[in-house]
Amino acid sequence: MDKDQVAAVLSEIGVWLELKGENPFKTRAYANAARIVESLTEPLETLVAEQRLSEIKGIGQALQEKITTLVTTGRLPYYEELKASLPAGLTDLLLIPGLGPKKVKALHEQLKIDSVEALEAACHAGQVASLTGFGERSQAKILEGIQYRRQYASRHRLDDALDLADPILESLRSHPDVIRCSTAGSVRRFKEVIGDIDFLVSSRNPASVIDFFTTKPGVLSVSAKGDTKASVLLEGGIQADLRVVSDAEYPFALAYFTGSKEHNIAMRQRAIQRGLRLNEYGLFRSTEETRDPALRLPCQTEDDIFAALGLASIPPELREDQGEFAAAEQNALPRLLEWTDLRGSLHNHSNWSDGRNALEDIASHMQEIGCAYWAITDHSQASFQANGLDPARLRQQIKAIEAVNNTLADEGSAFRLLTGTEVDILRDRLDFKDDLLSKLDVVVASLHVPAGGEAENTKRLIRAAQNPYVHMLGHLTGRLLLEREPYKVNAQAVIDACAETGTWIELNSNPYRFDLDWRLWPYARSKGVKCVINVDGHRHEHARFLRLGAGVARKGWLTRADVVNTLPLEKLRQALAAKRQKH
Repeated sequence: MDKDQVAAVLSEIGVWLELKGENPFKTRAYANAARIVESLTEPLETLVAEQRLSEIKGIGQALQEKITTLVTTGRLPYYEELKASLPAGLTDLLLIPGLGPKKVKALHEQLKIDSVEALEAACHAGQVASLTGFGERSQAKILEGIQYRRQYASRHRLDDALDLADPILESLRSHPDVIRCSTAGSVRRFKEVIGDIDFLVSSRNPASVIDFFTTKPGVLSVSAKGDTKASVLLEGGIQADLRVVSDAEYPFALAYFTGSKEHNIAMRQRAIQRGLRLNEYGLFRSTEETRDPALRLPCQTEDDIFAALGLASIPPELREDQGEFAAAEQNALPRLLEWTDLRGSLHNHSNWSDGRNALEDIASHMQEIGCAYWAITDHSQASFQANGLDPARLRQQIKAIEAVNNTLADEGSAFRLLTGTEVDILRDRLDFKDDLLSKLDVVVASLHVPAGGEAENTKRLIRAAQNPYVHMLGHLTGRLLLEREPYKVNAQAVIDACAETGTWIELNSNPYRFDLDWRLWPYARSKGVKCVINVDGHRHEHARFLRLGAGVARKGWLTRADVVNTLPLEKLRQALAAKRQKH
């Protein structure tokens, strides 16, 4: 097990012990150990091999033994026994928004609730509202949370789908009987939430490919297996479907199974207007539905299909029937952003607040992976739960970042850390005063505690955009995909305000967020509002979210010129200064 997997196990043990009513010091010890393991700068495997875990503050003898067992064997009997000792449905209750271990424990002890269904019935009967610490409002929120989880039970985040799809796709490419292959469906269109994963393969030997696909590691079960298609259930509960076609049919099948449904309808109608028929098997010289290969137009790629219908090639991300046809007819589709255009991220956290890594480590890692800069924007003091910085600590951090940059300069490196903050947007002001914000390279203003209504949230965001020291608004709607609905915000009014003030808007590329939503970027782009693709990084691995953010930006029709952090460092500094000069 790697350190993240070990930390996850330790964290779960802490939660389960709390559910069982164990000593709070014991439960906290596991939670603290999980955080310590996550923030290690030295490989966990090395510490275990050299028996140096006990040197780390917070890791006692018992924890050292458990961590060593996890790292060396990949399992922990104590963890498995603890899990088995809990009612099977109890941990499912923790997935309901607003229910932590203490409340789940109270529900179980006082109402014998051990499943989501039992909880729902108790809420409808008014039993939950009568418990101490709950009330009518909590009961209503629990019912909303149950409905929300149920609504998205079969939906999955894009990153989870890609983590499973990418290695499968690579293995299919290496199979000797595979001619061409690709993902399709919502994964290929880079939708932020997907239902299942679609794979398409061309081959002369479908049976061999089907057998290979259905017996891959990670396949939990096979739900369907035929001559040319198969469906399996993958780890994490995601269904994956494979279709195998001839190579002549491949481009047509790829276009069809990529979708979207609305895009496909428009494509088929366009073919009919030209006396043709388009389906998953080909583009045919026919007015009737057919699969006759003698009537199929010779298209080798999707580009050929678009050209045959009088269109420039439409990238998969844009195939939503939201203006792509009008642009493709005029050969006016934008040249979309590439993830390699990005030079760094302007919203990130270090171990000064709730991040995992030290400033020096961040600089070293981000320089190593090819970034030109990386902004440190730790939380402000109002985010006390995230160890937010007060003014004195922020001034200390500015000096610490200056010291890191001086070392980089002495070493001849062009990479730089930028000073900054993710300042909370409070009810009537920002969490830091302007004189402190003016000393920072980058200021991200974020709404973490929304008001109850749309008008007040919108007012707060617009007021933040009007501050001359705020460069950008962070995760505008506060959504957490499949977990929390967006705040009520008039996004168009906020975009208009950003256009007036020259304030940028973040595309937070954390896959839980992808906020601002891709559907709103064409409007923002039309108003001249610039995008900043930020990873909201809390650890080194989050740098990979730049690639995800670029995919979502492409879906929002964004080009390199629309995205601020494609700029080299000196031009970025000029752009950062321009906002303040505007006022």
